[in-house]
Amino acid sequence: MNLHRNLIAGEWVGTEASANINPSDTNDIVGHYAQASAEDARDAIAAAKAAFPAWSRSGVLERHAILRKTSDEILARKDELGQLLAREEGKTLPEATGEVIRAAQIFDFFAGETLRLSGEVVPSVRPNIGVDITREPLGVIGIITPWNFPIAIPAWKIAPALAYGNTVVFKPADLVPGSAHAIVDILHRAGLPKGVLNLVMGRGSVVGQALLDSPDLAGITFTGSTGTGKRVALSSIERNRKFQLEMGGKNPMVVLDDADLAVAVEAAANSGFFSTGQRCTASSRLIVTDGIHDRFVAALTEKLQTLTIDNALKAGTHIGPVVDERQLRTDTDYIDIGRSEGARLAFGGVRLERETPGFYLQPALFTEATNTMRIAREEIFGPVAAVIRVKDFEEALAVANDTPFGLSAGIATTSLKYATHFRRNAEAGMVMVNLPTAGVDFHVPFGGRKASSFGPREQGKYAAEFFTTVKTAYTLA
Repeated sequence: MNLHRNLIAGEWVGTEASANINPSDTNDIVGHYAQASAEDARDAIAAAKAAFPAWSRSGVLERHAILRKTSDEILARKDELGQLLAREEGKTLPEATGEVIRAAQIFDFFAGETLRLSGEVVPSVRPNIGVDITREPLGVIGIITPWNFPIAIPAWKIAPALAYGNTVVFKPADLVPGSAHAIVDILHRAGLPKGVLNLVMGRGSVVGQALLDSPDLAGITFTGSTGTGKRVALSSIERNRKFQLEMGGKNPMVVLDDADLAVAVEAAANSGFFSTGQRCTASSRLIVTDGIHDRFVAALTEKLQTLTIDNALKAGTHIGPVVDERQLRTDTDYIDIGRSEGARLAFGGVRLERETPGFYLQPALFTEATNTMRIAREEIFGPVAAVIRVKDFEEALAVANDTPFGLSAGIATTSLKYATHFRRNAEAGMVMVNLPTAGVDFHVPFGGRKASSFGPREQGKYAAEFFTTVKTAYTLA
């Protein structure tokens, strides 16, 4: 058995292992990955704490070289790493390879950020006194990532943490340890000192809880469910620890009467169903005005009929499998809930059989839904979307904002007036006009409002807000 171990204090350790199963072919074992204990997690935190003084004062060229070398290797191995990602998570090979490339771009960006971190020099209101305002590393950072973007999300947390001089304890999602292990191995071989980056794979109830219970973490950055995010927040408040949360979404895609139908259908299909709908930025509420409703539903249904649902590694596959049996049950349960609430299942929603045994689900499209139904209120995290009919733009905007979440929102329209008004008034952290609600560039801020996010934005130069702390220093001339 080829055992992939945890990295603690610069050493690969661990004997107890769990099999990483391919959701496109449950007979295919991607690899065996070590399961860390709570004691392992505490050892990793201690190692990161011991490494922090030296790393936080390391030269920016050292950090730059390591991050740039990491970026170069990820890009050079994009096909290999894309295959690994597609096998363990189930997104199609083109999507997986694109995610790997994005991870390389993120490390390249933050390699540059090591050289761009700046401060301010301002005069004091008192004579002969200077004021310097600088940013310093926060400390030991706990990083907890989800399974749906197993290399991009770790990259956009690990890269800035290291760039700004922090040390890291990284706990990836239990379903996708392969991509996490690969990226840590690359960073380790790129020259990181011992203890600067520690990998602890394993159950959230064990490893994640050990991170939450630790008094030695200066910050935790978390992406995952709203329920777990609340636990991260409560534990951090008790320990006076900085925390950053990216959680759920129930994102609206508004389609107005004046929309270009082809553009609207493409945006809705991509937003709602690609990546098997397993994106926090997916549009699961399609809010459509009366004048275009019937044509839109017919065209979207026709589009869905052309999509190939199959093995993620097979050429021509548009949508891969659901990530595992548990998520598949969640999806099908919500499809049953939608029917029971009175929505009409206009297309799909059935489990599919393919050449290889896997968790295949035909995309489900509901019509005659209302915004009070559970399928319109609760995050499903699968290829399930509901069409909600409204009379005009004003009602569409009101329905779009009538949600506890606020991550991403989209609109399809040819009206500059309505596009501008929607951009200004949509209660979301990100707004897309005539584009899918999923898909954010690596150098711009990512995050939402309401129950979707808490704390500073991720990505780009805005990452410094979380991963650094501000110091104001006075000097008498």
